[in-house]
Amino acid sequence: MNQNMLIIEKKDHVVKISLNRPKKMNALNTEIIRKLADTLEELDRDSHVRAIVLTGNEKAFAAGADINELAATKPVEFVLKQFFRDWERIRTISKPLIAAVNGYALGGGNELAMCCDMIIASETAKFGQPEILLGVIPGAGGTQRLTKAIGRAKAMEMVLTGKTFSAAEALAWGLINRVTAPDEVENEALKLAHEIAAKPPVAVRLAKQAINKAQELPLDHGLNFEQNAFYLLFSSEDQQEGMQAFLEKRTPRFRGK
Repeated sequence: MNQNMLIIEKKDHVVKISLNRPKKMNALNTEIIRKLADTLEELDRDSHVRAIVLTGNEKAFAAGADINELAATKPVEFVLKQFFRDWERIRTISKPLIAAVNGYALGGGNELAMCCDMIIASETAKFGQPEILLGVIPGAGGTQRLTKAIGRAKAMEMVLTGKTFSAAEALAWGLINRVTAPDEVENEALKLAHEIAAKPPVAVRLAKQAINKAQELPLDHGLNFEQNAFYLLFSSEDQQEGMQAFLEKRTPRFRGK
């Protein structure tokens, strides 16, 4: 494996991962997705890490899947190799993931951004699911996550036409969190990551799980999950610290316990 496919930088409790296939516009093949899943799982186990930013370069977050690889793959190979297993590993990371998107986030690139919990995008970013133009459909969650994010009508139009849409449209439709100037995307994403990293890690993890359950469960089941998570946090040291700091009018010192 090309070890430089991912560039990893750490500062305090935040890690930035940069996709690094510039000659391929960060096209996603099985190798880079597996390496990314391995890296994210390792960071998920690292108690020092509290938030993660995923980015590409100024031209592309990821311009799509590696078509050379896909075109050479037979249907039974997708099954035998469990082609989308590593995507599921990324989806189940428990720590907050923030995508910083410059340039193109198309096909698998858009699906990867949607695997993250929040998206900060450049004014020049372009999103889309153009698989229909190649005779296929999204396979890593594009029809499902895009529909949940922007609604059935808009998702139907974007997937069936393969059209790209702008960062301004993505913001208006609720797909992304905010739009920035191109040279501020990473800084804005890192700023958000550091803000979240300063919060109690166990509470952040359970809050992420509860919000994700809201998309997966009926309301009564989701409320039950939320209440149980609320109760559980009263056994944490961070809950005691947070409430004591509030009463003493000081900044809390969260330790993730």
